[in-house]
Amino acid sequence: MRTPEPTNREEAETWFLAHGLPYFVDDLRDQARRRMGVSRLLAVAVVGLLLAVPTGIGAGVWAGVVSIGLAVGATVLLLVAAIYAGRALQVRLIATWALKHSLASLELLFPLATRALPMLLLFVTFLFINTEVWMVASHLDGGVLWGAVMFFAAMAVGFLVVRLIEEVDRLDDEVGRDELGDDADVVGLERTNLVLVLLIMQAFQVLLLALAVFAFFIVFGAVAMDKDVLEAWITPDKLTYPWRVELVSLELVQVSVFLAAFSGLYFAVFAVTDETYRREFFTDILGELEQALRVRVGYFRQRD
Repeated sequence: MRTPEPTNREEAETWFLAHGLPYFVDDLRDQARRRMGVSRLLAVAVVGLLLAVPTGIGAGVWAGVVSIGLAVGATVLLLVAAIYAGRALQVRLIATWALKHSLASLELLFPLATRALPMLLLFVTFLFINTEVWMVASHLDGGVLWGAVMFFAAMAVGFLVVRLIEEVDRLDDEVGRDELGDDADVVGLERTNLVLVLLIMQAFQVLLLALAVFAFFIVFGAVAMDKDVLEAWITPDKLTYPWRVELVSLELVQVSVFLAAFSGLYFAVFAVTDETYRREFFTDILGELEQALRVRVGYFRQRD
């Protein structure tokens, strides 16, 4: 649902912030550009390393596993970067609006799930009941498993970013440039702002679907995977039940997490390549983008 368009610069800036577009505001865009300077980002990297290295070493020594130390260190470094981006670069405003919009448009998720899940579940269920998968899972430590999850997530984000940049350019061409003029062109940090909005929205939807797959395999494994069968597949003393519930073993959780992460990557690819979903998702976004560009044109003209 579109909101009334602002009539002056102050109202336009308030509108941009309320719609997750802080980089459309001149002062905030200049501020973000300064905070993304080489010296500032280098300082953030140094702070991140100063926190990540000792934390990773401590975790590795405590667990007695090098991979856990590496995974914890990498996670801390990512958290420092996320906190800096969220506060200093105004990504928090972008993420807040994107998540609210995602929750308001969850009805688009169910058609996607009904098209993507059947073939995916057919494939990953075959893997789930495969002896080799359980043998591999029983020898995975937490660090390696978390590293695999981050690897799948990085691949999904990379694929989404490339495709969403193309979509933003396409949407930019469809919102009436003949009527709005050259001021409608979205470049630089403003373009980045729009890509971040779309990325967070689709990443959230992919996360929900991946969690659904994880829950499915936890329930399916608890019901269908007999303890005697699992002990025949893997070393019996490797089958552990840290939660004191023999229906859910640590190995079941590891297999479910791995397959859910793989499913998340599949969903990310499917979401931006499925024509029906793209048409429904970007038709909704097109209206938001058109209004944003109209407000932006008025904002520029009032500045001049």
